[in-house]
Amino acid sequence: MKILGLDICGDTIVGDAMSRGISGGEKKRLTIGATILISLLQPTPETFDLFDDIILMDEGKIVYNGPKSDVQEFFEYCGFKCPPRKGLADFLLEVLSQKDQAQYWFHRDQPHSYVSTDKFIAAFKEFHAGQRLNEELYAPFKITEDHKNALS
Repeated sequence: MKILGLDICGDTIVGDAMSRGISGGEKKRLTIGATILISLLQPTPETFDLFDDIILMDEGKIVYNGPKSDVQEFFEYCGFKCPPRKGLADFLLEVLSQKDQAQYWFHRDQPHSYVSTDKFIAAFKEFHAGQRLNEELYAPFKITEDHKNALS
């Protein structure tokens, strides 16, 4: 917020036609600062905790795209559990690795076999976050209505 000059209005409402809020210039900078895409190879747990949404890629393909709050549930759905003292970011990097994946398999009654990137992608399409994303992407856009994510 400080980089965008928004630290002075951090506790101020944005405002609209009926109520006064931040200035026009601050609104423009707020819009710029709303979505940030960042690529991190080995994020620290503190950095990882700052994000709301994750796009997890492996072999150049998107394995998971959605809320950070659902990513652990997705990998449990696939049969992998993050140990209590393991950082989620490290777990995500290692569970996609053929070398490290087996240690996170939690279906002890079933033998582990490597889950490939393509299998994770197929599982994500079946997972509730993947289905929700698919519905959003394929919903027709009505040109006569204002879009919730459009700039004003």
